[in-house]
Amino acid sequence: MAKAITEPTTSLERVDRCIGTDHRPRVLLGKMGLDGHDRGVKLIARAMRDSGVHVIYSGLWQTPRSLAIAARDEDVDCIAGSMMSNSHLVLVPRLIQECRDLGRGDMTINIGGIIPKSDIKALEDAGVARVFHTGTSMTSIIDSVIEATKPYSEKSFEHPTAALARQITLAQLGRPIGDAPRRRPQHVIGLTGAPGAGKSTLVASMASEIVREGGKLAVVAFDPMSPITSGALLGDRLRVDFNKVDESVFYRSLAIVGEDYSGLSDTIELLGGAGFDTVIVETVGAGQNDCAIRNHVDTTVVVVVPGMGDSVQMDKAGILEIADLFVVNKADFEGENKLVRELLDIAEGRQIFETVATRGKGIPELLSGLSGLPGQSS
Repeated sequence: MAKAITEPTTSLERVDRCIGTDHRPRVLLGKMGLDGHDRGVKLIARAMRDSGVHVIYSGLWQTPRSLAIAARDEDVDCIAGSMMSNSHLVLVPRLIQECRDLGRGDMTINIGGIIPKSDIKALEDAGVARVFHTGTSMTSIIDSVIEATKPYSEKSFEHPTAALARQITLAQLGRPIGDAPRRRPQHVIGLTGAPGAGKSTLVASMASEIVREGGKLAVVAFDPMSPITSGALLGDRLRVDFNKVDESVFYRSLAIVGEDYSGLSDTIELLGGAGFDTVIVETVGAGQNDCAIRNHVDTTVVVVVPGMGDSVQMDKAGILEIADLFVVNKADFEGENKLVRELLDIAEGRQIFETVATRGKGIPELLSGLSGLPGQSS
C-alpha cells in the first residue's frame, strides 16, 4: 500500500520543503524610521533562523535607501520591514521606489508593525505583498517568506550591482555564472579572530575610513550555519552605517559550516571583475585550528583582545601562526599592555596595531600598515 504524503506541519518542515525551489530562503529584516527598539525584531530573527531561514538583520534606524541597498547586495528573497513610528505611508513607498532605482524592483516587500487597517490598501496599492499587525503568528510570517522564495531564473539583472549580487549567489551554490568579468583584486584581506574580538566593528570602522578617504571596498562576512536546522542569523552588516557609506561599500553576508569556503574564490574574482581593488573577508569567530582562510587571501589579520589567555596560549600552534599582522582591538581594556608584550615575544617582526574600533582609534594607522604589504596598491 502506498504511503500517504503528509503536509509539513512545523516551520522547519515547511522551509525544508521550500528548498525544492533550489535555495534556502533569505530574508532581510530591517527597521525604518526613528523606532529605537529592536527586541521584537530580534525574536523574529531567531525564530526564522530556528526554522531554517537565512536571516540578514540590518539594524535600527534604516532609511529606505539603506534598506534597499542591503536587500539588493544580499540578494534576498524578501524584505521584512518593521514600522512602529507611524511613518509607513511615507517611508514604504520610498523603499519600493529605491528598490526599483537600485535594480531590484522585483523584490517582495512585507511590512509589519503598528499599522491601521485603513492604511493597508494604500500599502498594497503601492506594491507591498503582505501587511502584518502586532500579534501575527510566526507561522504566518515564515509562510510569507516561503511564498516569496522562488527559483533563480537564468536571466541577469540589468543593474550591474544587482547582477553581481546574483552571480555571487550562484557561485555559492556551485552553479554556472556565465561570462561575468573576473579578476583577482589587488588586495584581499582575511580578518579573523576569536568570537567577541570585535571583528565586525573593526571592519565597519575600516570601511568608514576608506570611504572617507574617497575609496571603495567590498566585504564578504561569514557567520555560522546551524548544524541542526541549516538556518543562519547574519548580523555583521549592521555595524556598518550605510546611511553614510551608501554604495561605496558592497557588503555580502554568507552562512558557512566549519571552514567550507567553496565558492569564495569565485566570489573574490567576481568582486575584482566588478571593479573592487580591496576586499575584506571576515571569518566567523575562530578557534585555534581555524586557519583555512589564509589559503584564500593575500594578507591575514588576526584580531585579539585583552584577556584572551595566558602566555602559554601564545606559544601554541594555530591561528596566531598564520597572522601577517596582529590587531589588538579593545585596546582601552585592562590588560592591553600585557597582551602587547606577549605578542611581541611571538611576532617575529610582524606588526602589531592597537585599535578601539568603536571610536575609530588606530584605524588610519592600521590601513596605512596594510597598504605597505605585498599585494596592496599604494
